[in-house]
Amino acid sequence: MINTIIFDFGDVFIDKDKQARTNALVNLGLKEWDNALQELEHQMETGKIDGEAFLKGVQEHIPGASTEQIKQAWNAGIGEFPLYRLEFLQKLSQTYRLFLLSNTDPIHIEKFEQDAGASFYSDFYQCFEGIYFSHEIGVRKPDEEAYYYLINKHEIQPKRTLFIDDKDFNTRTAEKLGFRTWTLKAGEEDVTGLFDKKIISLEDV
Repeated sequence: MINTIIFDFGDVFIDKDKQARTNALVNLGLKEWDNALQELEHQMETGKIDGEAFLKGVQEHIPGASTEQIKQAWNAGIGEFPLYRLEFLQKLSQTYRLFLLSNTDPIHIEKFEQDAGASFYSDFYQCFEGIYFSHEIGVRKPDEEAYYYLINKHEIQPKRTLFIDDKDFNTRTAEKLGFRTWTLKAGEEDVTGLFDKKIISLEDV
């Protein structure tokens, strides 16, 4: 029986539009998101550099743009977090141990908290026993170390835990470690349809 659920954040609770971000950066003059920029993003997501260093690094590829313009473009894909998803999560938290494990960066988290407001994001965070952003713990999915971070810190039993993520390479690692999984198809499925998947029973809530 499932007693624990680990959630991703982007495209599970908060909507994201990667194409909008890409378009915004192109409009600033970026020609290509190359390997150097990919590595820069990875360093920020794992806390090796901060948001300011990341923005300055991107600016080297778009010298005609200010770091503030780049920051706005980087956040262009951050969408809505509907209230009904928060209400669903609050109901789940009455029955299950809940955790958040997200590959994300401080720029996006700052944007979410500013847009959502203190009351909303506080209610969201309070649903979880633990919240782990990759830039804070120094590891990211699908590296096994990210999963073991939660397993060891909270004595989680993978066979009794459901792992929900929108990327199949993240859920494949979770499956390898013994978790039950749901690869949520963003734009086609909603996290509130969890019980329709019959992974866990509505009677448990």
